[in-house]
Amino acid sequence: METEPDVHRADELATLARAVREGVGRLNWRMRSEADTPAPGPAVLAVLSRLYRGGTHTPGELAEAERMHPQSLTRILASLAEREWITRTPDPADGRRSLIDITPAGLRELRDYSIAREAWLAAAVERTLSPTEQELLRLAAGLLTRIADS
Repeated sequence: METEPDVHRADELATLARAVREGVGRLNWRMRSEADTPAPGPAVLAVLSRLYRGGTHTPGELAEAERMHPQSLTRILASLAEREWITRTPDPADGRRSLIDITPAGLRELRDYSIAREAWLAAAVERTLSPTEQELLRLAAGLLTRIADS
């Protein structure tokens, strides 16, 4: 049986979770709306980012790391290969698998996407937040990353 403080704490955490979800969602929507060109979808960006940060992956490793269904990832990889944003090479250790790498064109796409949105975000942070609030946001960004990676 939950005690009264446990119920209160659960309510506080639910309220915090809702506020974070709404804030992150609105910020994500706003950053997409500020774009001059249409952005690749979030799953495409996640795969490109994973390949950029983590290097070569097998499709299975990508699906697991990004928590995607293999069928969804197959479609994404086909689209990325068609755009020449990734390469697939046979895995020398297991010919049934392929190794996926980001290409220079894929890296350019990822950088262009990131630079445009980060420029808008940096200007909005400077225009909207005090130096103390900017430091709090820096700390919160690290916390959000820890939560996402947990």
